[in-house]
Amino acid sequence: MTTLMLTDSSQTAVGDLSLLGLMQLVSPALPIGAFAWSQGLESAFELGWVNNEDQLGDWLEGVLEDGLTRCELPLLVRLQTAWSTNDNAGLVHWNQWLHATRETAELSDEDTRLGSALIRLLGSLELLPAEGRMPEDPGYVTVFAWAAHMRHVPVRQTLLGFAWAWLENQLAVACKAMPLGHTAAQRLTERLRPKLVHAVDQALTREDNELGPILPGLALASAHHETQYSRLFRS
Repeated sequence: MTTLMLTDSSQTAVGDLSLLGLMQLVSPALPIGAFAWSQGLESAFELGWVNNEDQLGDWLEGVLEDGLTRCELPLLVRLQTAWSTNDNAGLVHWNQWLHATRETAELSDEDTRLGSALIRLLGSLELLPAEGRMPEDPGYVTVFAWAAHMRHVPVRQTLLGFAWAWLENQLAVACKAMPLGHTAAQRLTERLRPKLVHAVDQALTREDNELGPILPGLALASAHHETQYSRLFRS
């Protein structure tokens, strides 16, 4: 009985540390500069495509359904699995695949810079993988998957955490640039929380031939942002 109790306690401790590790990874306080990027949303405001709370909710639902569920979230599944199985070829393949999906210079730069910033942070915490395991030019999703694997975060929770961090960042952008009130941001959080769960459910079932974002509007907004005269964000 004592042995069983110790085992249960140990498992609980691992689960608690995994949860706290995920919370650390998705915290806005994580010093990787995610707050500096809007992923084209600032241009959507400038162009008049998104003007109010309801339109912002529609925009975010579209990006979630046609973007994250077909790209970042299912790629997290593959990358975290590759980390856990020492599949170096898989890591290289999916990291390169992600780079190829970035349709503008700003979106590509964001992915690379956030990945580099997270690597520097993990290095300062002595949490990097063994030398030679990280793919060349690792993107943010690739490094995020490593951090989740290293923290023993279950794959589903990794996806939920990543999606939550994306939503929080987009709402923070809207609060600064739209501007969106903080109460309105909370209403949108309530509206989109179930959508995040549904997005994770979809991402977990995607086959390889179903992957790839379908976001022409976001790509156009991001391309416009590269030459936008006055801006608060880097993308």
